[in-house]
Amino acid sequence: MNRRQFLMTAAVLAVPTAALAHGPSRQKVTLTTEVAADPAEVWAAIGNFQDMSWHPAVVSSTGEGDNAIDATRDLYLSDQGAEGPLLKEVLYKYDADKMTYSYRIREDNVEVLPVTNYSSHLTVKPRDGGGSIVEWRGAFYRGYPNNDPPENLNDEAAVAAVTGVYQAGLDALVERFGAAG
Repeated sequence: MNRRQFLMTAAVLAVPTAALAHGPSRQKVTLTTEVAADPAEVWAAIGNFQDMSWHPAVVSSTGEGDNAIDATRDLYLSDQGAEGPLLKEVLYKYDADKMTYSYRIREDNVEVLPVTNYSSHLTVKPRDGGGSIVEWRGAFYRGYPNNDPPENLNDEAAVAAVTGVYQAGLDALVERFGAAG
């Protein structure tokens, strides 16, 4: 066997091993809803990074930096304060004129949200015929970074959890402002 044949054989044999070594892939979720209120009214309710009181899962929040880049917020998901479920997030884009902001989790907490490297974008847009479209999208990895994750930290669990968070928030906006249509 010459050198070229050897290298080709070695490359072919390495492919199955490389495929098995593949870790998690980036997951994405995008949900939208249409509400009857005009965009400025919806943005007034959800456009303050420090205030997630519009989301039914958030019991209270604290934060620093208002809507400035690198502002932080801690979202408390029960009345137990820091002893209960807590998400810590940081703002990395904010544009009031375009009614959008982007944030990421600054400390992964897979017990609360089974994801890592999570970033999210919340946007309000005008709807043709009146009202608003609210889009909430995120990208993340599952909570378990290695192969063979436990069921509660796999890709499906991560997508289901983020979808649930987004849907609950969007449903609350429809309840508050009414469905467009």
